[in-house]
Amino acid sequence: MSEETEDLTHFRATVRDWLEQNCPPEMRQPMRSVEDVCWGGRHWKFASDAQKIWLERMAAKGWTVPEWPQKYGGGGLSRDQARIVRAEMKKIKARPPLQSFGIWMLGPALLKYGNEEQKLEHLPKIARGEIRWAQGYSEPNAGSDLASLMTKCEDRGDHYEVTGQKVWTSYADQADWIFVLVRTDFEAKKHEGISFILVDMDQPGVTTRPIKLISGKSPFCETFFDKARAEKKNLIGEINKGWTIAKYLLTHEREMIGGMGSDVMRPVGDIAVQQIGLGEDKKLADKMLRTDLARMEIDGLAFMETLARVQQEAKAGTGVGANSSMLKYYGTELNKRRLELMMDCAGSEGLSWGAENDLAANWLRTKANSIEGGTSEVQLNIIAKRILQLPST
Repeated sequence: MSEETEDLTHFRATVRDWLEQNCPPEMRQPMRSVEDVCWGGRHWKFASDAQKIWLERMAAKGWTVPEWPQKYGGGGLSRDQARIVRAEMKKIKARPPLQSFGIWMLGPALLKYGNEEQKLEHLPKIARGEIRWAQGYSEPNAGSDLASLMTKCEDRGDHYEVTGQKVWTSYADQADWIFVLVRTDFEAKKHEGISFILVDMDQPGVTTRPIKLISGKSPFCETFFDKARAEKKNLIGEINKGWTIAKYLLTHEREMIGGMGSDVMRPVGDIAVQQIGLGEDKKLADKMLRTDLARMEIDGLAFMETLARVQQEAKAGTGVGANSSMLKYYGTELNKRRLELMMDCAGSEGLSWGAENDLAANWLRTKANSIEGGTSEVQLNIIAKRILQLPST
């Protein structure tokens, strides 16, 4: 056993002991619904004391973002140490203490493109769950062709003024800040006149309107900017050079959405046993469903291994790149299959509406998975061109 392995083994034991002492029992129970997810933010109301305690303890440890530098609110861990933390959390079925677009998308962009002042200002607040972020990318006439966006950002001397509309801004009605792609040069080529800026949503110039989905819920919103103020210090990178940042952030968004393929909020097998029951051989009575569940489990494990490999390659310096499209496409397909299986298991009881574990609404919600973050058709084109290197027609 090498010295490094011995160090990691000791670190694993330390992590295991800390989690055992600090993770509340309630936070080791499967999430019953999306209401059990902790998003944080200025106005966040904790679902329970245990949820609050769990976030506070993990944030103090820096383990909401274990690989970020400590000065930015992270744990300062190596990728191997961070992998161990996640593995030990999974062993005790610990819930994530915080889920955040700041962690998944804005944080990596700031770490790469932000200046030191911006990192110190925003990253610790993200890590502690003090600010909830929304994403301002798509517009009514700029979806897959995102570079056609027309939300304008004008220089007013001591600040910028933002006017326009964004759509599909997830949870914007509950967010504190929003990172926005804006057009700062209408004469330049469309990819070259875009900037990336941060906007505080707590001002008269920003309004949101939820978009009701077929699931009956409204995670998506329209967001309107009417001469909204954006401080110049919150321009990330250079003026008119935001497209590079936008593309980098999209790889993290697609990786995040693809992670739905490994989501285990409520295992399908548990629902199957509850609804269908076991036979005398202690196996699911429905053989065909048993086969489908086994296939789903195998495909899910293969996806998780692929996800881990891509993440390791990215952290080694190669970046995620086009692999994010592969993860996004297959992960969302897995998530849709999972909810289809859950509905099959639940039978007629799965058609209930408004229950605590609303399978029907969650099943309907998955239909958006293959659209948000870039449609499946767009992802398949990227995979064909940049991974498989197929010739263009």
